[in-house]
Amino acid sequence: MKLLFDHNLSPKLVERLADVFPQSEHVARVGLASASDFEVWDYAKKNTLTIVSKDSDLSEIGMVRGFPPRIVWIRRGNCSTSDIESLLRDSQDAIFRLGSSAPFGILIIA
Repeated sequence: MKLLFDHNLSPKLVERLADVFPQSEHVARVGLASASDFEVWDYAKKNTLTIVSKDSDLSEIGMVRGFPPRIVWIRRGNCSTSDIESLLRDSQDAIFRLGSSAPFGILIIA
C-alpha cells in the first residue's frame, strides 16, 4: 500500500512510516507543492496511491468522481507529526483493508 501525503501533513511521514507503508510519497517531493486538489487526485489515481489528508475537499472530490484513488481522511485538529504517525500506525489494518477492494473509498480516522 503506497500513500500520498497531502500538503497539510509533514513530509517527514514518508520516512517515519516507510516500514509500514513503503514507497509512499509526499506531494512536495513529487512536484505538487502548489498543486490543486484535482491535480493531487489525478496524480494519485495515475500512480495507484491512496491519498492521506486532513482536507475535507479531497473526500468531497471522491464523492463526485468516485474511486480510486482512495482517501484516508484524518479528522483531528492541530496535532504533531508524531501524533499523526501514531494514528496511522494504529490504523494500518483499516488502511490496508481500504486498499484491498473495500466497497468504500474513504476511511475517516479521528
